[in-house]
Amino acid sequence: MEAPVPSSPEQPYQLPPLSPSDERTWAMLAHLSVLLNLITGFLGPIAALVIYLVFKDRSRYVAYQSLQSLIFQLIAWLGGGVLTGIAWTVTSLLSAVLIGLLCIPIALLVSLIPLAALVYGIVGGIQCSQGQDFHYWLVGDWVRGTLTE
Repeated sequence: MEAPVPSSPEQPYQLPPLSPSDERTWAMLAHLSVLLNLITGFLGPIAALVIYLVFKDRSRYVAYQSLQSLIFQLIAWLGGGVLTGIAWTVTSLLSAVLIGLLCIPIALLVSLIPLAALVYGIVGGIQCSQGQDFHYWLVGDWVRGTLTE
């Protein structure tokens, strides 16, 4: 890590901007933080948030990619997990009267949301490691608009 550079009396130290290689690495890690959800169930968004907070002033690219990853994981992983729990609970309760058996295919489809989020995060990590700009469907445009304001 490079030594901080003194800039002014109000702000004694300013860290240098990230190199393009470091930007790609941290953006990739922000997207791949979704893999932490496999082990812990919840640390993926926290890791993306930490990457965002640490590098937001040093790289707009890393800030954009990590904020996207954070929001996407909150929506798809945590939200999808909640929907999966609700779908299986309703299916289980309705199975007592045989209607729930018709809900099993729907519950199975809803259960695929977190898995799809995992695959989408890996694709984002690979594209960022190759230096390509990646954005999640719907989330990417919203995050880009938030960062430019």
